[in-house]
Amino acid sequence: MENHSEITSFIWGTADLIRDSFKRGKYQDVILPFTVLRRIDSVLEPTKDEVLETYHKYKGELDNMEKLLRKKAGYAFYNTSNYTFERLLEEDPGQLASNLRTYISGFSENMRDVIEKFDFRNTIDKLEQAGLLYQVMERFKNVDLHPDTISNEEMGLVFEELIRKFNEALDENPGEHFTPREVVRLMTELVLAGDRDQLDKPGKVSTVYDPCCGTGGMLTAARDRIHEINEDAKIYLYGQEVNPETYAVCKSDLYLKTEGGKDADRIAFGSTLSDDAHRGERFDYQLANPPYGKDWKRDKKEVKQEADRGAAGRFEAGTPRISDGQLLFLQHMISHMKPRHKGGGRVSIIMNGSPLFTGDAGSGESEIRRWLLENDWVEAIIQLPEQIFYNTGISTYVWVVSNDKAERRQGKVQLIDASDLWEPMRKSLGDKRRYIAEGEDDDPNQVSEIVGLYEAFDRARQNGEMDDRVQIFDVEDFGYRKIRVERPLRVNLRPSPDRIENVWDKRYFGRLDKEVQEQVVEMLHDMKDRVYEDYAAFRSHLKKELDARDISIRKKKRTDILEALSKKDPEARPVRDTKDRLESDTDLRDYERVPLKEDVFEYFEREVKPHVEDAFIDEDYTDEQDGKVGRVGYEINFNRYFYEYDPPRPLDEIEADLQEVQRDIIEMMGEMTT
Repeated sequence: MENHSEITSFIWGTADLIRDSFKRGKYQDVILPFTVLRRIDSVLEPTKDEVLETYHKYKGELDNMEKLLRKKAGYAFYNTSNYTFERLLEEDPGQLASNLRTYISGFSENMRDVIEKFDFRNTIDKLEQAGLLYQVMERFKNVDLHPDTISNEEMGLVFEELIRKFNEALDENPGEHFTPREVVRLMTELVLAGDRDQLDKPGKVSTVYDPCCGTGGMLTAARDRIHEINEDAKIYLYGQEVNPETYAVCKSDLYLKTEGGKDADRIAFGSTLSDDAHRGERFDYQLANPPYGKDWKRDKKEVKQEADRGAAGRFEAGTPRISDGQLLFLQHMISHMKPRHKGGGRVSIIMNGSPLFTGDAGSGESEIRRWLLENDWVEAIIQLPEQIFYNTGISTYVWVVSNDKAERRQGKVQLIDASDLWEPMRKSLGDKRRYIAEGEDDDPNQVSEIVGLYEAFDRARQNGEMDDRVQIFDVEDFGYRKIRVERPLRVNLRPSPDRIENVWDKRYFGRLDKEVQEQVVEMLHDMKDRVYEDYAAFRSHLKKELDARDISIRKKKRTDILEALSKKDPEARPVRDTKDRLESDTDLRDYERVPLKEDVFEYFEREVKPHVEDAFIDEDYTDEQDGKVGRVGYEINFNRYFYEYDPPRPLDEIEADLQEVQRDIIEMMGEMTT
């Protein structure tokens, strides 16, 4: 087999063996663990006899043979059973299931942890019951997965392609696990771009973290890129993954790729949001593709508790709506950035459009954006092409975040529209019909072009050479104050029989004694039946009538009476309360967004007053943080900043085209009738 695509196809062919006994959604229960098992068996086979000899020689003499057996195996794991993949098939096939379980039990504890995440023993039972265990193992025996045959990078592609196929079969969200390689490359270049002058220094030590690491593709891509820049750099990988199968693939892969398996030991299992396995750690670089549009209900209790701790927890800025946890992952990553005095930290995270603009002023999403921008952590946001992911055709965005911005970027946010930088796929894969080219096979290097747009920040600003795909804004440009615009309530009042009848339905009036209620209603009927347009005057008149009859009722009850007798009237005088303040008509209430850089009252006089003369600002509608009029909100609307108006064709051109079509139709009709 020549490449990873052929190997993937061969492995996927196992589905033909098991399709009658396993549902499509269960194919991964068989294929993934056997792929991992075949891979690790391939690397252990050359040293198998030496490991067994050492194990039997020192068994019972040494309390801990871990280091010795690892050394003999040449890896951070080993197997002390007498079996290999081939021996299992050759020796006593009738006891294959039992022997396979013995083989699994012979692995070192770290590798058993990996295999058990697949629930593999249960799969063995099902295959045995279906009479398929021997056939499946024989098929995998015929594929060579040794690193000399298929490199670690190619094996990563095999795993990711298999996982994509599994999730397609399940009709689930493969984007949770599988990020296209060119997108991983782009994110890696962007997260490292701000530190490129530091990466090639002798003795450079870097930590890289992915809080939802999947099969570990982003981690290994970052490590490999840093080594391209500085082959002597020391790199430590960290990650966490909630899906047991992808966690197992990631761990097994890293055990093969890293000396001593230390990186694999730093990959934790569990939900990052509710159980941070790397609490207290701080990292140089972080990359992530968190699931978009996925709720965080299962983590709600723990997340809310931590959010209530404020700055002492990871979710200081608050929580977004329960249906989408992307901004929780971003907050989590910011909490893990290395402090500025220790060199700072950088983040590259890919999300859909929701974190940019979902949520009005004061909402959870807006407050999180406010926190991000007012702390000046957002360096750049890049809009990627549509249709580059396997599971969705929607727009996606890479955020570049740093707590140690270069001086030229401080107080600024760079937006890049890279939506037109793509090439068509020769063959679609799910929803993926496009890719961002990397300069291979005569393609342009669009990854480098996007990174170039990011790095050209200075040149674009100083020389006026800004590419129309790049715009640079002050942080405040994304902020606004949402003010509540009121219009006065205008009503007339009339003590007519039909309006008096409304009094009985009023809440507070209904709490009066029956006798008092009847006295009030009798009084209203005795009043002159005419229209009053002055609310304040009628309010005073009503109080005098009540006092004259020695009827004492509180303000809320009197207000009920006034409301019962009221009817909207645009010609009436504005209603004022007892402190001479205008009362608002909630049916006419509106809101305006005032840019943060503008004065609220100047904006109101310029933009609102000329159109609605009697409008006024509700000055009690304020922001909790600064107490000023209006509530502060932040949003980043790419369409607004990069929209290009395409004017319609002139009407005479359209009319000429229609006339030509009409002539063609008449001519064809004539031909049909002759």
